[in-house]
Amino acid sequence: MVANKMKGKLEPSERQKLIEEGKNLKEGLVSLEENLLKLTDQLQQEAQCIPNITHPDVPIGGEDCSIIRKTVGSPREFGFSVKDHLELGKQLNLFDFDAAAEVSGSKFYYLKNAAVTLEMGLISWTLSEVMKRGFTPVITPEIVRSSVVEKCGFQPRGENTQVYSIEGSDQCLIGTAEIPVGGIHMDSILAESSLPLKYVAYSHCFRTEAGAAGAATRGLYRVHQFSKVEMFILCRPEDSESYLEELISIEEDLFTSLGLHFKTLDMASGDLGAPAYRKFDVEAWMPGLGRYGEISSASNCTDYQSRRLGIRYRPQELIPTTSKKKNKGNLAPTQFVHTLNATACAVPRMIVCLLENYQQEDGSVIIPEPLRPFMGGLEIIAPTST
Repeated sequence: MVANKMKGKLEPSERQKLIEEGKNLKEGLVSLEENLLKLTDQLQQEAQCIPNITHPDVPIGGEDCSIIRKTVGSPREFGFSVKDHLELGKQLNLFDFDAAAEVSGSKFYYLKNAAVTLEMGLISWTLSEVMKRGFTPVITPEIVRSSVVEKCGFQPRGENTQVYSIEGSDQCLIGTAEIPVGGIHMDSILAESSLPLKYVAYSHCFRTEAGAAGAATRGLYRVHQFSKVEMFILCRPEDSESYLEELISIEEDLFTSLGLHFKTLDMASGDLGAPAYRKFDVEAWMPGLGRYGEISSASNCTDYQSRRLGIRYRPQELIPTTSKKKNKGNLAPTQFVHTLNATACAVPRMIVCLLENYQQEDGSVIIPEPLRPFMGGLEIIAPTST
């Protein structure tokens, strides 16, 4: 309207009036665009509070309502007073929490001597075992954009966030390799013939562990930085439930081969987290701590993450049509893939399990046989003088 009036002959006063009106409109538009960005951000935050739907067989309620799916082995019987991993680690000179607290703060640690070999052995053995099952190995970036964290269903902001954000940037430290692996195929259309895509990823993980305190979380059980091997699958929707079973089977095979006593739990709705349609946790017996502790979980996130990440696939079959046009005219529409994730080895908690379950009366610790080839043939961790 203003532009049309400006094209004709105008009195200077009227022209100036229209110029001022144009400036006001421009300023108003800037203000509206700023408000739109704020509202869009608020809408996004509200939308992220909406979790995935749950599988009809998921137990309803809090964590206490979870159902035991399977129990493997039984607690080892000791003929002596057992020690926890902190006491064992001190006597075997395996880690140093005090020095790490001075250097980095609480819930950090130094691994030393055979504990270093044990971590490396666990990682190498786990990668080797999972790769045998057709998974592609990946080492991921450990810094990702906040938007990718959000699209995977995690909250990088808020008082109780578990995510470390980098000040002055849109980046975060990862809490799990699930996030950067999920982002590999972001905004992609995959060929159906390429599915399933199976990855096994090694990374360090960083978590604020906001609110975590007390004896139940002491030592290596809950820390700010740790190494982890994570499995991740992208598949067709109709296949995701069977791949969840595959992931659980792999976890149970790994922990059984290490001789651990554990139980697999079908987690209740209140403990699923936003992305999970169904989740199974593995809790292993930790005799030194005198309780079961979570060492792994496996989740089917259906299309919750893929919708946000924009990961689709195009079915191979063609849609019947009477049109003479070929190819593009009768291609099946794209669909969102389903994503699944599972922990193959969370190193610190695995170290807790191995030290406490394989401790001997003389204070030494036996190395399970499957790990020995990955630890230079080491069979036992004995006290050292350094």
